[in-house]
Amino acid sequence: MVTAAALVLGAAGPAVAREARLPPPLDLFSKKPPKLRGTIHSRAIPLPQPRPAEAPKAETDKAESDQAEPEAAEKSAGPGKKAEPPPPSACRLALTEEIAIAPSVPDIKGPGGCGGEDLVRLEAVVLADKRKVAVKPAAILRCKMATAIADWIRSDIVPIAAGLGSQLSDLDNFDSYECRGRNRIAGALLSEHGRANALDVRAFRLANGKSIYLTDRTVARELRESVLHSACARFSTVLGPGSDWYHEDHIHLDAAERRSNYRICQWNVWDPLPQVAPLLPAGRPEEAPPREVAAKSEVPAKPQAEKSEQDEPEAEEKPAPAKPKPTKKRR
Repeated sequence: MVTAAALVLGAAGPAVAREARLPPPLDLFSKKPPKLRGTIHSRAIPLPQPRPAEAPKAETDKAESDQAEPEAAEKSAGPGKKAEPPPPSACRLALTEEIAIAPSVPDIKGPGGCGGEDLVRLEAVVLADKRKVAVKPAAILRCKMATAIADWIRSDIVPIAAGLGSQLSDLDNFDSYECRGRNRIAGALLSEHGRANALDVRAFRLANGKSIYLTDRTVARELRESVLHSACARFSTVLGPGSDWYHEDHIHLDAAERRSNYRICQWNVWDPLPQVAPLLPAGRPEEAPPREVAAKSEVPAKPQAEKSEQDEPEAEEKPAPAKPKPTKKRR
């Protein structure tokens, strides 16, 4: 028993000695300055490796990568052979000459995300009876937007024009593709015009030479409302008068994709302005007599005999003035 207890104490002796050698805990509330428990060893922080000399600059990475793609395609095709263009899209195959005159144009890759792919130049819309509605000037649009414009003209606008007793002739294109910010404000978000996904329409022209301006208050309200309802049903964004000060003389249409298929339809169909009365009276006609003569001629003169007969009874009818009563003196 004594031997076992000695062994236990001998084994526990070093642990007890280590605990005894530990420094006391730091007293935060003592007035004495704290003592450091050991020296601080500085360790060098590794720095990033330098940029390789053959690496391109950060600003030109995207531009050079865009240029490298066609070069790589040419190299893969072999010397003396050009890279084959990509196959036409489903939209391009569906937009035939029976629907619209819209030849394909090369893809546009402009600064700041401008441009797009699968572009066409919409020159005219072909109707069911083979007549053409010209787009003046021709609009550079994405294939899906051009298809939406063609369907809108064929299905909605042509019947509206037929109700006016004429046929649709032209579409007045106010703006299509343009690399710019929204409302041409510097620093604004990229407009759908910069993506070739928008068209500004100002008017429709009929075969009889008459033009229908969509923002003109003198145009029948029912006509403008019918165009409004048809446009808002087909396009994701419709902006006109009342939306802001930038769309008071034309209608903006685009096919922007948003979450949950969110749509914007802001176009107030204003009533005609009331007729304001002129500030000055109308001029006196030349054949009118002078004002003095006209004033005398309007009041007829009475005969002298009638005037004396009417005056005599008035004199007879007047009662004689009453005599004043004597007043009593007061004492």
